[in-house]
Parts: sequence; structure tokens; C-alpha cells
Amino acid sequence: MFSSDKKTGKMATDTISQQNTIAKGTTITGDIISDGDFRIEGTLQGNIKTPGKVVIGKSGVINGTLKSTNADIEGKFSGKLMISDVLSLRSTAHVEGEAEVGKLAVEIDATFNATCVMKGALKELNNGPRTGQQTSIQRPTQTGSNPEKGQSA
Repeated sequence: MFSSDKKTGKMATDTISQQNTIAKGTTITGDIISDGDFRIEGTLQGNIKTPGKVVIGKSGVINGTLKSTNADIEGKFSGKLMISDVLSLRSTAHVEGEAEVGKLAVEIDATFNATCVMKGALKELNNGPRTGQQTSIQRPTQTGSNPEKGQSA
């Protein structure tokens, strides 16, 4: 009835990542910490933290803080998003608050009313001029008597 891996002795279902689900019509108030992925079709009033992926379905609502590696939002989110890799907003998404992401993908018709910080861009910026320093560009002086267009002698 159940398949098993004879080499390791583990059930085949043990090797598949399990997904936690908050079903439509369910409301949870409080904080959730998990090692697995989440799919939310109900309502969460609080915070969720996972190293995996969180999917907020079309009927899903979160009011609080979401901290994960990846997130797909089709429903409603209000609060603070801290996504270390990709935040994907589907066309039915409605997001308000703050977002701190590595990468951001937004479909047409998604609502995104949030302050956003792109963490992946910091690597490129750190290689440039340091904050607080001024960079000046000097033009070489001309030695001839024929000035170029737009310049006066």
C-alpha cells in the first residue's frame, strides 16, 4: 500500500516536503514558527516565520509580519514583509505596509502600497562610491581658439 525506499528504509512520503495549510474559514490569532512551507487560505492575525515558502491564496489574509525565503501573494497582506529571496505578487494581490525583499515580481493589476527595500541591490551599491563622499568630474581645458558648440570661450 505504501511505497518504501529499501536502501534507506524511509517511507516515500518522508522525502517529500510537507506543506502546512490554513484553510478558508479558519482564523488564527498568534505567532507561527515552522520549518515547512505554508499555504494560507484563511486568516492569520499575527506573525509567521519559516525558512521555506509562504503562499497566500486568493481568500487568504495576513495582518502582521511575514518572514520567509520566498512568498507568493494572491490574497491580502497588511504589515511587514521580510522575504530574503523572491516576493511574487499575483494580479489579485493586495499588499500594504513595508517590504524588505531580495527580488520583486509584480503582475499587472496587483496592488502594492508599501515602502520597499531591495536587499539584493546592496551588493552592487557597496562597490561604488561611499556614502558621504562627493565625486567631481572636471573637463579638460581647451587650448585652441575654436570653442565647441554650446561652450563659450
